Amino acid sequence: MLIKVINPNTTWSMTATIEQCARAVVGPGTLVEAVSPAMGPASIESHYDEALSVPGLLDEIAKGERDGADGYVVACFGDPGMDAARELATGPVIGIAEAAMHAASFLGRGFSVVTTLGRTIGRAQDLAEHYGFARQCRGIHACEIPVLELETNPDALKLITEACRQAILDDGSDAIVLGCAGMADLCKHISDEIGVPVVDGVAAATLFVQSLVTLGLQTGKRGEFAAPLPKSYVGALESFGS
Repeated sequence: MLIKVINPNTTWSMTATIEQCARAVVGPGTLVEAVSPAMGPASIESHYDEALSVPGLLDEIAKGERDGADGYVVACFGDPGMDAARELATGPVIGIAEAAMHAASFLGRGFSVVTTLGRTIGRAQDLAEHYGFARQCRGIHACEIPVLELETNPDALKLITEACRQAILDDGSDAIVLGCAGMADLCKHISDEIGVPVVDGVAAATLFVQSLVTLGLQTGKRGEFAAPLPKSYVGALESFGS
């Protein structure tokens, strides 16, 4: 089984961390390939960034289809381009926000999300509603660390841990969802520090994809998620046409 994990930003050091976290949870016989697109933003922290990340993401989905990928993980907490990716892909496509919220919903009555910048809170709220977790999601909190500084700020782990601790106290939640793929390797440390389950969407999404493929389940293609109609595109998107 081949699972392709796509970090929609172009920061390969973050992609390497994401790949390690995904590989750590899969079973024997499952291969994980993590990639960043050839085009797109260095980090995704706005609606603008999300929109511009989608062409590169879809290009990687198309490559995965040619290379025989069995399923895909979209490793950005905004879950950009999910519907379009499901139109292109034969196998299951799961976003890390979707997976993390599902996983956290199994662990108690409610969860809190701790993300990077305050400006991304609205997007996380929209996703919680879209996925049906508005009741279980008791709060969304920002640690105000930009995505790229997760790798360079020496205080990042301490600040994120304290934000998680405060979220549990403020919201009365039973679990924490980490709201950025760049936090994927922090779960165990934070859980040990604050004493509640901490969910990383990268690991959760990878295992959900593995499970669906093992069950022989794929995205339904009868209606909305059928392959897009062939047509021409112009300019920078010319190669996306058929």
